[in-house]
Amino acid sequence: MTVEYIAELRERVRQQRPLIHHITNFVVMNDTANVTLHIGALPVMAHAREEVAEMVASASALVLNPGTLTRDWVESMRIAGKRANELGIPVVLDPVGAGATRLRTETNLHLLEEVRISVVRGNSGEIGALTGMGGLVKGVEAIVEVDDPVEVAKALARRYRTTVAITGRRDIVTDGMRVFGVDNGHPMLKTITGTGCSASTMVAAFLSVDRDHVLASVASLVCFGLAAELAAAEARGPGSFKVALYDAIYNLSADQIRAGARVVEL
Repeated sequence: MTVEYIAELRERVRQQRPLIHHITNFVVMNDTANVTLHIGALPVMAHAREEVAEMVASASALVLNPGTLTRDWVESMRIAGKRANELGIPVVLDPVGAGATRLRTETNLHLLEEVRISVVRGNSGEIGALTGMGGLVKGVEAIVEVDDPVEVAKALARRYRTTVAITGRRDIVTDGMRVFGVDNGHPMLKTITGTGCSASTMVAAFLSVDRDHVLASVASLVCFGLAAELAAAEARGPGSFKVALYDAIYNLSADQIRAGARVVEL
C-alpha cells in the first residue's frame, strides 16, 4: 500500500468510468449518485425486480443498501446480488441501521448468507450488531462503538469470507488477515446525512478497477477522508461543507493524495 497506488486507482476510476449499480435508500439516492459522478464513475439506481439482473450485468460493481428497506427491495437485492456473483461483479453491502431493529439486523445477515459480499462497509455499531460483539445503534447512527473494532471487523470478515471496512475516527479495513487503519477524515462528516453511504459508493468505484478488495477499500477511504479534510478547511457549517465535499472529491489530485494520505498497517 503506497500513496502512488492510491493516486493510480483514483486516476483509473476517472479513465475507466465504471458503471455502479445501486439498490439503495430514498434518503441518500441523489447524494450517492452525485458522489459516484464526482469520483469519476457512472451511477444507476435500478430497483425493480424485473430489471435488476439485466442492469447489474452491465455494471462494474453493485451496492446494496437496505436503509429504507421493503420486502420488494430486499428481494431485488438478492436477485441482483446472485447475478453479480455469477458474473464475478463485486458487491458492496452497506448494512444501514443494523442493530436498530430485528428486521434490519436479520435482513443484512440474510444478505451476507445468500450473496457473496466483496466488502461490508458500515459504522462500528452496525458491524458490532452483525457479529454480536457489542456496539449500539440508534436509528442509523452508532451511539456506542465496539471496544475493539479490529477484532470485530476480523471476526465478521472471517465468518463470511469477506472484507470489512468499519468507518469512524480511524477506519479499519481487514479481510481477517491483513489489517489497515485509515486516519483520514473529519468530524464534519457527521453533520450531514449520507456520508457513510457515499463512502460505500467510493469503495464500489475503486473495487471496479482493482479486485484486491482490501487495498481498493483502503484507497477509496483515504480519498473520501482526505476530501472531507479539504472540504472542512473551507466550510462555514454543514451546508457549505456538503458543497465543498463534492468539489473536493471531484478535484482530488494525485499531489493532494501524496501529501495527505494517512494509512497504517496494523
